[in-house]
Amino acid sequence: MKILHLSTYDTAGGAARAAYRLHRSLLQLGAESEMLVQDRQGDDITVYGPQSSWRKFLGRFINPRLDTLPLKIYRNEKNTPFHIQALPTRIIRKIHSMNPDIVHLHWICDGFIRIEDFPLINRPLVWTLHDSWPFTGGCHIPIDCFRYEDTCGNCPQLGSQNEYDLSRWIWKRKQKSYKGAVITVVSPSRWLADCAAKSSLFESTTIKVIRNGIDVDWYTPIAKNVARNVMNLPPDKYLILFGANNATADFNKGFHLIPPAIAHMKSLFCQQEKVELIVFGSSRPAYYDDLGVETRFLGRLHDDISLKILYSAADVTLVPSRLENSSNVIMESMACGTPCVAFDIGGPRDLIDHEKNGYLAKPYETAELGKGLAWILSDNKRYTQCAQKARSDAEKNFDIKKSAQSHLELYTELTKL
Repeated sequence: MKILHLSTYDTAGGAARAAYRLHRSLLQLGAESEMLVQDRQGDDITVYGPQSSWRKFLGRFINPRLDTLPLKIYRNEKNTPFHIQALPTRIIRKIHSMNPDIVHLHWICDGFIRIEDFPLINRPLVWTLHDSWPFTGGCHIPIDCFRYEDTCGNCPQLGSQNEYDLSRWIWKRKQKSYKGAVITVVSPSRWLADCAAKSSLFESTTIKVIRNGIDVDWYTPIAKNVARNVMNLPPDKYLILFGANNATADFNKGFHLIPPAIAHMKSLFCQQEKVELIVFGSSRPAYYDDLGVETRFLGRLHDDISLKILYSAADVTLVPSRLENSSNVIMESMACGTPCVAFDIGGPRDLIDHEKNGYLAKPYETAELGKGLAWILSDNKRYTQCAQKARSDAEKNFDIKKSAQSHLELYTELTKL
């Protein structure tokens, strides 16, 4: 049985890293697995991407911009991800030449594959939900919007007052395309599975929950003094870690919620002068204001070595996302023995055991985030127990080998139909 994973990227972003980890773990289980991407940044010979310089340039710079060009007509559009997926591609020809038995879709936006191409693949499709785009009219994060449950239109993310706007057109295209394809949806979290099940686009689609995984044999705790020395971080500070792809620019990731959370934490934590914030995934923004504590911006970290060391160096990881699926940051941090504070929503609720291995704050109260930070940092004995529980729960629940085995069983089931 040959599995082909489709992902816009192989290493850039959390969804790509999750897809690549699954692909590599399947190979380790002896499966025949390959990966086809639009923008290949690694050197893995089992990952295929554009060959010519022009195709590489097209995939990395042109397609992502052309795909979103129609959004320019919406002057009140919010600065949140929204994709149309209407650009013509050669991907169907490439897929057929690779002759897979199963095609596994991951995050496939930025012009990688047209919506109309799904039935043309002519293979059983497995589609992992890395966000909400597969079941909406174009948005990835439908904050406070449930139009996808019926029919999109009057899209708040587009700032549209038109029932027959771009989101309705995308929704109609998906509706037609999905009817011609055999799709099994996989959600890494129970919350996103519930959201998908409510969408009219997936009303007759099989939806399974299989958690994303990480390499818990790689993401292991390193002594904090050693990790801080390597990263050139202060040995005597309480380090709060915050990070994500485009950490400071993506509104959903909650960077703007950090100052009030820090302010509340300082009112509860007696050693506030020894607190420092570490930000990765973004450089210092041009609009940067004082966040209430000394702050370091590390920029983007692209390798697992740096991430492992950084998670181990931190005392606590803050994840203030308004919506979050199966967070790589939470899983990686916990595996390195660093507890997390997040809102009690969606994916984090599946990963964090409140006041056992981390802290779940009431949505979307920044004072609760601050209370969680203080709760974790203010008691050494409790902190040690929390950190140990984070690591043991990660070993039990986040192992990529278990996730890969569950996927392999699903593929086998689908090829027998």
